[in-house]
Amino acid sequence: MTPEQCKNMTDIRAEIDRLDRQVVGLLGQRFAYVKAASRFKTSETAVRAPKRLQDMLQQRRVWAEEEGLNADAIEKMYQDLVNHFIDEEMQHWKQSEGK
Repeated sequence: MTPEQCKNMTDIRAEIDRLDRQVVGLLGQRFAYVKAASRFKTSETAVRAPKRLQDMLQQRRVWAEEEGLNADAIEKMYQDLVNHFIDEEMQHWKQSEGK
């Protein structure tokens, strides 16, 4: 159902919940790739990858602007998300490397 097809707040909330469920599922898939990436990393610097992080955040800003979203808000959201995933990846990397 499109936003224009919604007849009331119940419809809107149901659609938002449906979309959020998909977003959370996609984040779970993203995290699986993050953990898999740790197999290919050889150091803590490689796990943290500060240059990659900055490049990725800049690209998300561009995508946000293309979607008519606030680039600062999207960058903040991704910064928080990726920092959490980096911490998780670091733990996974240390466990798999026996460090």
